[in-house]
Amino acid sequence: MALSLRLSEDETRVIKDYAQMQNKSVSEVMRQAIMEKIETEVDLKIYNKEMAEYKKTPVSYSHEDVKKILELD
Repeated sequence: MALSLRLSEDETRVIKDYAQMQNKSVSEVMRQAIMEKIETEVDLKIYNKEMAEYKKTPVSYSHEDVKKILELD
């Protein structure tokens, strides 16, 4: 699938220069940047959801507790 993106000349130059420094194509650099951004936002949403849940019921276990629970001792 091909996508079109409008960039200023300065943005284009920065991206091309960065891609060249990384020995990657512009497409590869942009694909990686977009995927990393999406992953970061998904991770942040999961973190916020889980922290809200933890605050409702703040229970935590030490490594030693987990070992005992899982009978790893």
